[in-house]
Parts: sequence; structure tokens; C-alpha cells
Amino acid sequence: MDKHAVSKESDECTEKCQMHKKEVIKFFCPKHEALGCNDCIVLNHRACDIDYIPDKCASIGDSAEFRELLSELDQKVNEADNIIKQASDREKELYSCYDKLLKEITMFRKEINDRLDQLQKQIQTDADKMKFTDKQAVKKMLETCTNISSDTKQLQSRLQDYKASKQNGQLYITMKQAKSKLKSDEIKEADRSLEKTNMQYTFVQNQDLTNVLSRQDAFGELILSSSVVPLKERKPINKLTHKEHINIKTKSNQTHCWTTGCVVLSSNKIVPADYNNEKLKVVDIKDKTVIKETTLSSSPRDIAVMPQDHIAVTMPIKKKILIMTTAGKLSTVRRCPVKGDCRGIAFHEGHLYLVCRDPECLFITDTQGNVQSTIKLDKKIFFDPYYLLLGKDLRHIFISDEYNHSVVSITLQGDISAEYKTKDIRYPWGMVMLDDGSLLVSCSARNGSIHRISGDLKQGQTMIDNLCLPQSMCYNCDQHEVYVGCSGDQIIVLSAK
Repeated sequence: MDKHAVSKESDECTEKCQMHKKEVIKFFCPKHEALGCNDCIVLNHRACDIDYIPDKCASIGDSAEFRELLSELDQKVNEADNIIKQASDREKELYSCYDKLLKEITMFRKEINDRLDQLQKQIQTDADKMKFTDKQAVKKMLETCTNISSDTKQLQSRLQDYKASKQNGQLYITMKQAKSKLKSDEIKEADRSLEKTNMQYTFVQNQDLTNVLSRQDAFGELILSSSVVPLKERKPINKLTHKEHINIKTKSNQTHCWTTGCVVLSSNKIVPADYNNEKLKVVDIKDKTVIKETTLSSSPRDIAVMPQDHIAVTMPIKKKILIMTTAGKLSTVRRCPVKGDCRGIAFHEGHLYLVCRDPECLFITDTQGNVQSTIKLDKKIFFDPYYLLLGKDLRHIFISDEYNHSVVSITLQGDISAEYKTKDIRYPWGMVMLDDGSLLVSCSARNGSIHRISGDLKQGQTMIDNLCLPQSMCYNCDQHEVYVGCSGDQIIVLSAK
């Protein structure tokens, strides 16, 4: 019978009071939201209206309060689980960030070592050349003086022999030869040459480098990037929709705009390169107005964002790169010549990557414009290379080719690793890298489109079409917006939410 007994509702309180261990909790004070026993009520809630729990708990399990409480507890569990998931993702990101940080530090150290090795090799080569030149000069003087000494000793021997044998005729001739020999300046010339070969070179350390190494932050420092997006805000882009247009035409424009390059400067500013009007402009996204502009000496093609409020701008007509500051007025910091028709440009860890035509190649330079490496592009694959994009692992570089209607991935050795070419890709120009490693590519046709391609260049899809001549793109992850520069006065704003 006990096994089949039906439980009956009980209003009995059995939980002991934490303050008074022998007493049972029987009361609740609504004013102080406190449970308590007889002693608690007498000591702390004598003036309060108290609920006697056995009287209040009847059918409490069927009450709206009980159902609402369960719902709130479920919500609390979901919130906790969500935080747990975010914390787990954040932990993975921390490890990933740490690994990337160590990789960047190691890579930077390798770059420093490689550069120092290169400089050391260069100065050693110069020393070797000096040593060789002086050694040859000393060797020549040794041979000259050795021959003079030998010839002089022979004359001395012959003079003694002719005297002893009383061959006065030969003695006379030899004496005159000896006097002529004494008039020679060969020994004086050798002495003067020897003084010039006094190799007393000393190595003087570069004072700038010495000063840099003496600083505490000479190698670098850790900074918290303001561009990091919280995990809960980092959403994948599943679709693009028209949002609005921003007019970038100004009173000083001579013709319609042609935005061939575009970068996000901050969460509320972008910088378009106006090729037709030879201008750079800074646009306030919120107010949809041009707040700065500067006129250049020729048409700019593409832009890359650099640290310390700097940007790098390619100038294909002038065959140079402009390093400019965006702090205050747009002004040029320095000009770096380029051996080619420079087009697309990117920046990463102290290096500029730019794709050129005539010759078809990719230059890797330092921020002073000194070429560190040159990657020749296969002319069978690249007919008209335009823009480039660095892969997330920097093992691959993506290049768009307008004439060949393709996007090609190459290694840092110049080998072709993959190529994307379909009927949907027509006149590809600007590209944007997304968080998952996939690419957005602007297809610059009259009825243009934005195409999304996987990082391995094996799959693709059209994200949005009916765009008039889209040329360049940049992605604002804070605003979840893509800005498309076109052949016209408008920048198209696409929502990526």
C-alpha cells in the first residue's frame, strides 16, 4: 500500500532558520522580503505586517506568481548559459589572440633580424671591396719594389765583377745604366701609394639605431585596439540591403566623382579617393557630409589605412605612393617613388603591399618606400591586375583582374594557389575581407553587383545586384555597413545587418 500511496498537499514548514538553528521558518515579511522564524519576527519585524506561511501557501503551485517565477528562472538560466557561451568564445579568442600576438612578435623579430643581417652583409661587402682594392695595391707595390731591389742587386754584382775582371768598357756602360736607374721615381711612387693604402677604417655605430635601442619601448608595445568588436556584436554577413546614399560632390569639383578607393577611418568617418577630381575627401557618415578635402597633384587610385592616423595613397600617373596624415588637415608626410603603374594597396605590420602594372608585379615595401621584395605576376594569368587583399594568415594574397574577369590567390612566392572565374564575376575591382575569411568583390559593370567568395575561392554567390558601376568598397564592422564607391557623385550605403 505504501508503494501506491498518493502524495497529499502539505502546508507544513520544515526548513530550519539559519539564524536560529532549532526554529522552523514559518513567516514572511513582505516589507523587507525576508523569511524568518518566531524569534526573527519578534526581534526584527515586530512592527511589520507579517504573512503566516501555512495560511498563504495553499495551492501556491497553481498560482500566477509560481508560473511567472518559473518563467523568470528560465530566463535567468538562459542568460547565464548565454554568458557562459560568450565567455567560452571569449576564452578561445583570448588564446587565439595570444597565439597571433606571439606570431606577430616573432615575425617582427625575424624581420628585424633579416634587415640587420642584410645591412651587416652590405657593410661587410663594402669592407671586403676596400680590403681587396688595397690588397691589390699593396701586392703591386711589393712586386715593384721586389723587382727594383733584385735589379739593383744585379747591377751591384755586375759592377763588382767588371771591376775585378778589369772590363772597363762594360764597367763604364753598367755605371751609366746604374745612374739612370737611380734617377727613377718608382720607389717614391711606391712609397706614396703605400701611404694611401693605410687601411685604418673604423666602424661607427648608427646613432639613431643606438638611441632607438636604448629606449624602453624600442621593440614595441601592447595596445588595446579600439577596432575590436565585442563578440555579441560580431555578426556574420548573410545579406546586403540598400540603406541610403551619401553625396560626396563638393563645390570645387570640376567633373563628376569617381571613387576608385575607399577606407574606414573610424566608426563614423570614411575616406574616398576621387580619381576624376584628383581629390581625397573625409566624409562624416552620420551627417552625410564632406568635412575635409585636399587636391592632389594627380589622380589617386587606392588607399590603405596605417597606424598613427596615416594613410597610404597610390598615384599611378605619377608612379608614387603618398604617405599622408589625416590628423587635422589632410597633408602629405612623404612621397615614395614606385617602379610601375601602382594600383591597389594594403598595409600590414610595417609593410605596404601594392600591385602594379607595367611591370605586372607586386611590390612589398617598408613605410619609407624601400622595396623589400618583388613578386612577379604570371602574365598568362594576369592581364590587368587592379586591387589586392591580404589573406587573414598572410600566406595568400588575393588580386582582382579586370580584363580576365577573375580573382586570383597567390602565395608570397608568386605561385598561383587558386582562381575564381565564373559568368557572375564581370570586371572585378575592389575587395573586402570579412571576419570568416570570405571576400566581398565589387563587379564593376553597368548593372553591377557585390559578389561573395569563400576564402579558398571554391564557392561564390551574388549578395546584391543592380548597382551602377560599383568600383571600390570598405566595411564598417561597428555600424554593420558596407560603403560602395561608384563612378558618380554617390557612395552607396549597404546594410549588413
